[in-house]
Amino acid sequence: MVRMAVVMLVAGSCFALTPEEDAVLAPVHAMFDGMAKRDAGAIKAPWLAGGTLVLMREGKPSTVTIEAFAERVGKPGPTKIEERIHDPLVRVDRDLAVVWAPFEFLSDGKLDHCGTDLFNLVKMDGIWKIASVADTGRKNCESK
Repeated sequence: MVRMAVVMLVAGSCFALTPEEDAVLAPVHAMFDGMAKRDAGAIKAPWLAGGTLVLMREGKPSTVTIEAFAERVGKPGPTKIEERIHDPLVRVDRDLAVVWAPFEFLSDGKLDHCGTDLFNLVKMDGIWKIASVADTGRKNCESK
């Protein structure tokens, strides 16, 4: 059986992720897919119950549970949303991992805000779960 490495090509950089890094990123992408579908259940699925997000806006933290975040973002609406990360820095130590990555958040295909996502993940029964997220968000994004 041949396994192909995932290769990310972003802004002129090219690097291959290890299978474990791919596995760590899977719940992150699953959450983003749930957000794009506005599906609260899919947003929460890759999380530990009771997980939290800390959203830094203009130097002020706002803390929200994953349940409240999923309820807010998972409501059907006419606006198409999409969050994209690039150049993720993934670090793994046994059953603990972090992902640090710049992101862009698009609303109806247009850049709404950007910043950096920091995911903390834990591995339970062989499956990576998001424990918490902290992010920065700003409107003054450089065009990409």
